[in-house]
Amino acid sequence: MEILVGIGEFRVAKGAVLKTVGLGSCVGIALYDPSVRVGGLAHVMLPHSSNGTARSAKYADHAVEMMLEAMERAGSGGEGIVAKIAGGAQIFKHMTLDVFKIGERNVEAIKENLENFGIRLVSEDVGGTQGRTISFFTQDGRMLIKYTNGGESWI
Repeated sequence: MEILVGIGEFRVAKGAVLKTVGLGSCVGIALYDPSVRVGGLAHVMLPHSSNGTARSAKYADHAVEMMLEAMERAGSGGEGIVAKIAGGAQIFKHMTLDVFKIGERNVEAIKENLENFGIRLVSEDVGGTQGRTISFFTQDGRMLIKYTNGGESWI
């Protein structure tokens, strides 16, 4: 079974393939608990929420926490969870001001949040100028990345 994860959303599943499309500066965060084979995938758009912002998976600082809570409800004990991330591209190369480097800022915020929760980042495919679509296999924790230029890689 394949479950589509929309922009700013997350899904948690056991035995399914979680897929998100259209990652440019956005980042896909996959969390995986190998002891119970439960995984989650979020499509993060922005690094930080503003004060008073409703809790949403579109922000890096909310997505990790929300997925961990959902994984716990799905049977994860929280120990040994690992992460993979992909995305964070700079699609428009001519926008060089720091304010436009959303992809880099998303990646930094996600890494900071993973570290805060004690989650080990085991693999990443970030940066560059290519858009990505990712499929995350919750039965074994593999992640397939398809690039807009037609290439593919596994992490």
